Amino acid sequence: MAALDILIVDDERDIRELVSGVLSDEGYECRTAANSTEALGAIDEKRPSVVLLDVWLHGSEMDGLEVLDEIKEREPQLPVIIFSGHGNVDTAVSAVSRGALDFIEKPFEAERLLHLVARATETERLRRENTGLKIDVTNGIEFTGNSAAITQVRATLKRVANTGSRVLITGPAGAGKEIAARILHSWSPRTNDAFVTVNSARITPDRFEHELFGEENEGKLVRPGLLELADGGTLYLDEVADMPLSTQARILRVLTEQSFVRVGGSRQIGVDVRVVSSTSRDLQQEMEEKRFREDLYYRLNVVPLTIPSLAERRDDIPDLADHFFTRYAAEQGIPAPRISKDAMAAMQAYDWPGNVRQLRNVVERTIILTPREQLETIETEMLSDEISGGSLGANNGVAALMGAPLREARENFEREYLTVQIRRFSGNISKTATFIGMERSALHRKLKLLGMADRKAIDRKN
Repeated sequence: MAALDILIVDDERDIRELVSGVLSDEGYECRTAANSTEALGAIDEKRPSVVLLDVWLHGSEMDGLEVLDEIKEREPQLPVIIFSGHGNVDTAVSAVSRGALDFIEKPFEAERLLHLVARATETERLRRENTGLKIDVTNGIEFTGNSAAITQVRATLKRVANTGSRVLITGPAGAGKEIAARILHSWSPRTNDAFVTVNSARITPDRFEHELFGEENEGKLVRPGLLELADGGTLYLDEVADMPLSTQARILRVLTEQSFVRVGGSRQIGVDVRVVSSTSRDLQQEMEEKRFREDLYYRLNVVPLTIPSLAERRDDIPDLADHFFTRYAAEQGIPAPRISKDAMAAMQAYDWPGNVRQLRNVVERTIILTPREQLETIETEMLSDEISGGSLGANNGVAALMGAPLREARENFEREYLTVQIRRFSGNISKTATFIGMERSALHRKLKLLGMADRKAIDRKN
């Protein structure tokens, strides 16, 4: 985890060195300033986690209270602890009323100083959580299951988490790319620092650099950007293919130098961030059509990770469905329902174009719209039409069978039935044969007889 950055502002060199020594011994990273000009310049250069500020700054352009006012104008949420000398406690109390977090009298006890800094640090962490920058690891339920596909994803995340390597996550919409990025962050040494999301698809091109790099006016910080807020943590570039070409060039420099220039500024601002990116688009095609920089692609794609669609991990659907039904039933204050075999078969047979996100939405809608007295057992007809439509006999299939000769109707039924079951078990012939009560070799013969041996639904490895 990156050390928390503490800015110590005091006109006495001995005090600055003493405080810096005490805090450095506890693992904090300390910077010092002797006057208002140095202090505000240090804050403009890099937003600290906490400022320790002396009330009296002899020989300074501004005194401590004026510096406090300036800090609060630029960074209202930045924690400031006031140093108060003998005889000016009333002034320190006044500083608290103007936005200081607390004050400590000189000479101070080291334990008291460490307590206040720890408290100020916790305030900063809570601020990040409240603005949505802290990871919610409970979302990891999206990766519930023991399918080979999702087991491989988890294994890759564990191997990469403790490194600083950049990761490019690909996969269809709703499959859980951001969840993977958040899990990666939570398993990394950066877990106690910020996880900041840059949603490239939702930021207009003319505002992209302002949002990412922040703004500066006449050398003063106007607002920090997302990159600055991610310092010490993880910056997640969601749908990176939607990033404007001009910004792609600038983010490439950040990856190379770990520094950037704010919009309207001229100074290089250093940051320590791990960059994780994702896309649901084909970046090879984007590069061929000159919409995505090839050099940026290779910078981002140090470790590639593909998130499988839900259709590629059907074995996980029972666990996911059980979890979501339990979760949304609890929110409604009712017992978790059981899922009938037919309903589960329908869910496993369905292709889920919206992936885990769609499954979650279907479950939530079912819980909300179904009368409570009917929620003891989830039946197929209680699910949305698109799900029940994936089960046997949909689209007037029974009516079609009634108009066909017996042999043709039987063959059509067998094709439809086997298609659903093979899809349900992700093309695994052995599992399908076990479920339907046939020998594996007999099932292969049946598929060949029905002209299904070359269907894409069948896993050729079986």
